[in-house]
Amino acid sequence: MSNKEWRQEQEFIDLLYKRLAELQAGAESAMREALSQDAGTFQARLERDVLVAERSGLLAAFAAGERGLCFGRLAFQDGRDHHIGRIGIRRDDAERTPLVIDWRAAVARPFYLATGHTPMGLRRRRHITTEGRRVTALHDEILDLADPERTGHEGNQSDAVLLAALDSARTGRMHDIVQTIQAEQDRIIRAPHRGVMVVEGGPGTGKTVVALHRAAFLLYEHRELLARRAVLVVGPNPTFLSYIAEVLPSLGETGVLLATPGELFPGVRATGTDTPRAAEVKGRAAMAEALARFVRDRQALPEPALVIDHEDGELVLDAEIAAAARRRARESGLPHNLARPHFAFAVLDALAAQLADRIGADPYGGPNLLGPDDIAQLAKGIADNRAVHAAISELWPALTPQQLVADFLADPVHLPEEDAAAIRRTGGPWTVADIPLLDEAAELLGEDDSEAQARAEAERQQRIAYAQGVLDLSYGSRTQEFEDREDEDSEVLAAHDLVDAERLADRHEEVDHRSAAERAAADRTWAFGHVIVDEAQELSAMAWRLLMRRCPTRSMTLVGDPAQASEPGACGGWEAILEPYVGDRWEHIRLAVNYRTPARLMELATRVARSADPAFTPPRSVRSTEARPWVLRTGDLAGAVAQAVARETLEQGRLAVIAPLAHHPALAAALPEASAGASPDLTSPVVLLTPRQAKGLEFDSVILAEPAEFGTADLYVALTRATQRLGVVHTGELPAGMTDLSEAPEAAAG
Repeated sequence: MSNKEWRQEQEFIDLLYKRLAELQAGAESAMREALSQDAGTFQARLERDVLVAERSGLLAAFAAGERGLCFGRLAFQDGRDHHIGRIGIRRDDAERTPLVIDWRAAVARPFYLATGHTPMGLRRRRHITTEGRRVTALHDEILDLADPERTGHEGNQSDAVLLAALDSARTGRMHDIVQTIQAEQDRIIRAPHRGVMVVEGGPGTGKTVVALHRAAFLLYEHRELLARRAVLVVGPNPTFLSYIAEVLPSLGETGVLLATPGELFPGVRATGTDTPRAAEVKGRAAMAEALARFVRDRQALPEPALVIDHEDGELVLDAEIAAAARRRARESGLPHNLARPHFAFAVLDALAAQLADRIGADPYGGPNLLGPDDIAQLAKGIADNRAVHAAISELWPALTPQQLVADFLADPVHLPEEDAAAIRRTGGPWTVADIPLLDEAAELLGEDDSEAQARAEAERQQRIAYAQGVLDLSYGSRTQEFEDREDEDSEVLAAHDLVDAERLADRHEEVDHRSAAERAAADRTWAFGHVIVDEAQELSAMAWRLLMRRCPTRSMTLVGDPAQASEPGACGGWEAILEPYVGDRWEHIRLAVNYRTPARLMELATRVARSADPAFTPPRSVRSTEARPWVLRTGDLAGAVAQAVARETLEQGRLAVIAPLAHHPALAAALPEASAGASPDLTSPVVLLTPRQAKGLEFDSVILAEPAEFGTADLYVALTRATQRLGVVHTGELPAGMTDLSEAPEAAAG
């Protein structure tokens, strides 16, 4: 090997981290200086907060670059030479010369796509492996086959860096793949920013991490737009989100909101659990029509007529008046709460006309003696009558989404009785399947914010009045010296000369300095710049209605695997999901290479999948291990699993016990070292999960308990979580496709 090449790369890495430290110090100094400045005026506060936000973003990006700051080098045939890293850094010179190129830049793309057949202008590609700030390995690929230059770091295995990363022990957190992005993955990551892209792939194909890198790329390419609108990443459960939480920050990106489907209605968190049947019914598209009809039911007619006491005599609000008012309100086309004023005004007009007919009638049969002004005065008096308002609220109540959905679930009308019985409940916590119903209800009801706007305007007028007082004080405090000044060319300007009361008041208005992601999390009507949905095959029709509202531009990346669909109420195929919203205007890409699951384990999972679907086609595994999957039949499930865990934890890495939820109490008691529950700590050496909690995760070792109690899709998921070793412990019969497993001697010995 060439020590000179190694030494040169180490010197470059040292220089790079020195420059990074300078940039970090500069950003920290600028932020400290900004925070120490007197920000008494609105403009000063705004400039300070913008500067602090910018420097905070830079510091986050610099912190992200600490790990694996530089991982590649490109030597082009035309003499250009670029180092590639996770963030871009420039020299401190007049030309701002690039020191290291951001992996997302166009010039970096040959690092991922170039081959000997299509070198893309490259002469040599170098992979640089580091631990901390120390170079530990160099791997060169000569792409210009006519180039005689050798560095001593060439290898026969072009995938050595990739395989080393895949074989490394898991940490309980997903990591970025900027060093090992493959060509098919790169094409997805850099796909043009438009429309809906579906990325389908089996276990271990990297679809999740590709989608996250696509988010990072889009934030790089469309920084101004997406920084303002934010990116939403939807994952199946909190465990999954904790698993992927470090990927985007490690790439220097923080303008992203991560949420589960149960967290997409601000102010509500789903903690309840539905039966599979209830979740399936709630997820149907027909629920939208049922809720719409339920809202119309709340727009009632009085039976019998309502008699209201009034100072000028009784008022009668009958079905005819209410029906005409309801028709007028519905014709407005507004949601229920926003149409309510139309209903109220129509009722008030009708009651005023009724009263005018009675007290203004000409006893001699002539025209009504009351003019328009008189009738308007009557209407004003009726509007002040609390009993009238109570009657209007009875016929057209103001409703909240929570109130409407709770009432509907207590009495699920407009559904077949068997479906109504499945979802009927009174009280209790909200469930994940309730969240789309709440969102649908919010759309149907609308939010009447007229009172809030009136309060805000009143507060603004108070600020203006206060500001005017300040200006009047400023004007009145002019000194006689200034008033008597004879030199007309000499003028001293005061506050009252520069600004009026309204502008001065606006300068002191509170400004929302939260990030776009923070504001989006609190705003149900927020329109995201891009939405990424993981395990997209699991969402119901009602959940898709919610998500499509969050992204009216339909700029979305959907990733999933229909073979792993297991949630009740899931839409199924991509056509069923997308046709109602985008027709056939979407792109479908399938990832075919399994980078995670060893070939022997994938063969087992394939047999299980084909027992239910003979036409099933698995992704192709690129890895193989010596370990064979083993099986153990026992009469003491918890005890046998505990012994198996004790053996497996002697190996390096993380271990997951995947079992049906009914067995978790006994297994948790037998495995005190295991992290378990609704949100287990995935960095723990041992975790206890259900198959659905395990979706999207990976572990060095997996032990399955009672696989016959899993559904086919859940079993397929569980069988494909391990990167090294798999064991099966059971008390009954094995599922189809697993009956030919042999019992390993070491397993039997336990």
